[in-house]
Amino acid sequence: MARLSRNELRTLVEHPRENCVSIYLPTHQAGPDIEQDPIRFKHTLEVAKERLVNNGVDSEDARGMVNPAYELDDDHFWRHQNNGLAIFIAPNFFRYYRLPLNFEELVVVSDRFHVKPLLPLLGGNERFYILGLSQDQVRLLEATRDRVNELNVNNIEEVPESLSEALKFEVPEERVETPSTGSAKQAGRGGLMLHGHGPGARDQKDEIKRFFDQLDAGIQDLLREDDPSPLILFGVEYLIPIYKEASGYPNLMEDAITGNPEGLKPEELHEQAWKIAQPYFQQSQQEAFERFKEMIGNKPEFCSYDLQEIVKASYYQLIDSLFLAMGHQQWGYYDPRNNTVQLHESQQAGDEDMLDFAAVYTLLNSGKVFPLDPDQMLVNAPAAAILRFEDPGLNT
Repeated sequence: MARLSRNELRTLVEHPRENCVSIYLPTHQAGPDIEQDPIRFKHTLEVAKERLVNNGVDSEDARGMVNPAYELDDDHFWRHQNNGLAIFIAPNFFRYYRLPLNFEELVVVSDRFHVKPLLPLLGGNERFYILGLSQDQVRLLEATRDRVNELNVNNIEEVPESLSEALKFEVPEERVETPSTGSAKQAGRGGLMLHGHGPGARDQKDEIKRFFDQLDAGIQDLLREDDPSPLILFGVEYLIPIYKEASGYPNLMEDAITGNPEGLKPEELHEQAWKIAQPYFQQSQQEAFERFKEMIGNKPEFCSYDLQEIVKASYYQLIDSLFLAMGHQQWGYYDPRNNTVQLHESQQAGDEDMLDFAAVYTLLNSGKVFPLDPDQMLVNAPAAAILRFEDPGLNT
């Protein structure tokens, strides 16, 4: 299973346009609904196969295309779910992602993968990460406003699980105290503890720094993105500045959570981390709102809520920020040969969702996408954009 990132989005978008199947499913990690997930899963695969056949694909070829998804269906697969499952299938192509998003059940078969439901993560205004730091355990969690998922770092070679693993020796008891030694309160609810100000304390800090150097390199490799999501630290107080000194992660939050993350449920970590993440996301969105309001009043040529113009601008790298009403679809197609957009009331052969198209190309061209509830939109339209500069060719 691949990890969703903008590079992965590029892989989906740049795949040859031919019988692309996009499947979205709500999934569950516990509770009675977990038994319904495999049933819904098989149903959507049957729907996908039927739609491929309706598009002219031979029934055996259609079965062969979706077969990699059928092969996922076992107890191990269903024991390791998140809140949503996204599957992408095409000839000689298969990807799936477990994600902290609540999807509506959806099957789309068209000439391009349908990625708009992924935008709350890829748009850069939803996803953040929590890094738990302690002596005995490294914890990495992926979160949105409403959901959190603990990533399994144990199988990632680049990410050390503990200080002792990273340094390949047992940390001497006389220099490191843990909660079991009875000195946890002095260390801020547990974890490592530095002693004094002499050479021993400096050596210990250097050891921790070496651990964090290795950890940060692994984290950056794992979370490699064009527009990195915020990373919030959760650890014993004196560990935070050491990690910040070691880290080169470009979007490491200044504010951190102090305490020992060991033993806390993911939901408990998320509750505290969201207090830091929420103002960050609100500020980014509010700043974009204010820019749009200012420009539409003073420089309207730098704004647009005409979807045809927005589609063209996204393709030609002219969108700075795109506001998109979630839950809407606008079928049509864009022809880059003559720079024209055709919109249709219902899906026709060769159509794709033009809102999806605009969002994808905005992201791939380093713009920002803000997926919004329809009642949050700044204008009475499914899309609105701040343009990077005016281009007379857009209206041709």
